[in-house]
Order: sequence, then structure tokens, then C-alpha cells
Amino acid sequence: MESNLNLPLAKDIEKAYGLICEHVSRTPVLESRSVNRFLGCSVFFKCENFQRVGAFKFRGATHAVLRLNDAEAAQGVITHSSGNHAAALALAASQRGIPAYIVMPENAPEIKKKAVAGYGGIITFCAPTQTDREQTMLRIKAETGATFIHPYDNFNVICGQGTASLELMQQNPELDIVVAPVGGGGLLSGTATYVKGRYPNVQVFGAEPLNADDAHRSLRDRTIYPSIKPQTIADGLLTSLSPLTFSILSAHCDGIITVPEQLIVEAMRMVWERMKIIVEPSSAVPVAAIMQKPDLFRGKRVGIIISGGNVDLDRLPWQR
Repeated sequence: MESNLNLPLAKDIEKAYGLICEHVSRTPVLESRSVNRFLGCSVFFKCENFQRVGAFKFRGATHAVLRLNDAEAAQGVITHSSGNHAAALALAASQRGIPAYIVMPENAPEIKKKAVAGYGGIITFCAPTQTDREQTMLRIKAETGATFIHPYDNFNVICGQGTASLELMQQNPELDIVVAPVGGGGLLSGTATYVKGRYPNVQVFGAEPLNADDAHRSLRDRTIYPSIKPQTIADGLLTSLSPLTFSILSAHCDGIITVPEQLIVEAMRMVWERMKIIVEPSSAVPVAAIMQKPDLFRGKRVGIIISGGNVDLDRLPWQR
């Protein structure tokens, strides 16, 4: 599958970092001897759960907003999202003093509705279908002239997301493998672009729920498969690859590791108990990948992007 898309380079991610570094948190990299013993390798957790809005998404949203010219910015930004991208874009827009129009499905978690509203997002609710989300967004876009910021099928968003791996490699340059979760592929695309561009001997893997394995199948068969009603607790990984992220991952990713639901729960609980930090199910998927493929990681130095820590504490997976 050939692509004529403009793919980002490592230098684009470095430029993005120069623009956003004063606006985003330089998140810590944490280690745990207990986790290392359990997993049989040295794991370095890049903790984007400590990022603003509690997720890596703030990096990409901030970069996309700051790249708008003054005329574009004056009209505001718009997206449709039920998750971390909505909150990230609302906060990034508020920092530039421009409106953010957010289309959210009416069944979105209450905690995420409150977060978006708290960051100043102008919310329009719609029926919980992709068609309704897109049609509502297009109507408001036409009315306002706002710029649509896609959560991952966007060059500037991907470059912003890649700055997490830039910081990771600055903080731990001797890694053997880097693993990031994959849904739509924005984080993994930015990660693979930067790491392969500057550290070509480091392997980069995506981690994906077995119940939502469209990225794995798409890269295996060299065609984009849609994500059709996936049933997984990793609610941040429900979307399918876009043409842009598919092209980037086809060029730079060493593979996608799929993991079953029970292993995601076990990995999430282990991180909570042994590291005393809150990670959401999507963030636990890379940890589950190490548990799923121990021979691949044994004795290696492994960097993991912990994508976020936004969890509904009334609906923890081990309480079901």
C-alpha cells in the first residue's frame, strides 16, 4: 500500500518540542525493582499519567493549537472526542485564549464530560455513533469556521505526541526497546518516528488489546482494517489506524503485540500495587505485552510510554 502522505521526521518532533516545552510538563521516568524482578527486564516508565490533563494527548493538542496562524486561531478549534483528546484540546485552546468546540457522545463518562467543561470546552452532545459525531462536528465547523484538530490523523498532533519519546530517550538513552500502546496510532507513530530516526538500533513495538487488534492485522496484511465494536477495558484504544498513522507505522514499527483482557487487568493492578501510581487500562497494555512475550524482553532495557491515568475510580476492572 503506497503512500504519498507527508510523513514526519525526527527533526519535526524536535522542532515541536522547542515550541511546546514551556507549555507541557516534563514528566518523570520511574523504575521499580519489584516490577523488574517480576517482568525479568529493566523497565523505565515514562509517566504521561502525570502530564497535564493526565495524558500524553496534551502534547499533540498543544502543538496543533500553537501551529495555527492568528487568523485560524481567532476562529477556534473543534474536534469530536469522548476522551483525553477532548480535554487536552480544550485546555490547549484556553491557554491560547481561543474557543474549543467539543462534540461528545451523550454516553461519554461523566468524569470526562466534567473535565472538558472544566477546561473551558464548549460541549455539544450527540448520539453515540461515528456518523452523528462527524455530522455534528461538520455542522458546527461550518457555523464557526473553527479548525478541525483530529486526535491522531494530523501531522502536528503526531509530532507533539512524539515529544514524549524524545524526553524518554534524553532521560534514558541506553534503551533496547520502546513500547507504546496503539489505538488510532498517534502516540506510537510519533514514538516510532523519533526513536527510529535518532536511535535506529532501538526496537519499537506497539501494544494492543487482542479484542481490538485491528492495528496488528492492518500492518500484517498491509491494509487498513476498521475497528468494529471492539470489546475491551482499554477504552483509549478503540479507534482504528488512519492513512497517516498506517503509513508511519508501516515504515517504522517493529511489530504489534496483542494481549488478552485478563492480562491487561493483571498488568494494571500490578502497576498500581507495586509502583503506587494510577494508570488507566490503556497504559497497562504495554506492560501486559512484556508479560505476554517474556522471551522478547528478558534482560533488556525497556522504555514504556504510560499514556495516561484518567480512571473512573467507581469502575475499576478488578471490582467487576
